[in-house]
Amino acid sequence: MKTAIVYYSMSENTTWIAERVAEVIGKKDPSESVDLIRIEPVKAYPSTGAKKFIWGGKAATMKNKPKLVPYEFDADRYDRIIIGTPVWAGTFTPPIRSFIEENRNELEGKKIAAFASSSGGQDQSDKALSKLKKFLGLESLIAEFGLTDPKDKPKENNEALIRDFCERI
Repeated sequence: MKTAIVYYSMSENTTWIAERVAEVIGKKDPSESVDLIRIEPVKAYPSTGAKKFIWGGKAATMKNKPKLVPYEFDADRYDRIIIGTPVWAGTFTPPIRSFIEENRNELEGKKIAAFASSSGGQDQSDKALSKLKKFLGLESLIAEFGLTDPKDKPKENNEALIRDFCERI
């Protein structure tokens, strides 16, 4: 089986989750192939201070779809696609919105799972993942979970949550 983990990360918390998920999938089934596909907007969002929250929150609330730096993704190569996103203003990030819009037809009928990283706790991750499902036009994902600042504020149960997610996919 081949899996793509498509993600956007500003503070590297989402990157941390993506890398751990890929590692756990690889240990679970060494014959499985996992590609990490990091997407980035052409124009980066401010990453510090009040501007980070103002511009990022506004872009997420307004459902912006920024132009992305070119990336390699061919949905036909993957049996399963995992989407990873930070939570901005209670929703998934604009770069993920752009990725889905650019690949909507190719994602149709695929097994899709998702994870979110948030500073606001599990409720914020749940809310963002619910909006992500709706935008994808799905009733449910094959698996989903959220972590709160896993790189910056690690918790004992993070590894168990990641393993559980990987078992469900």
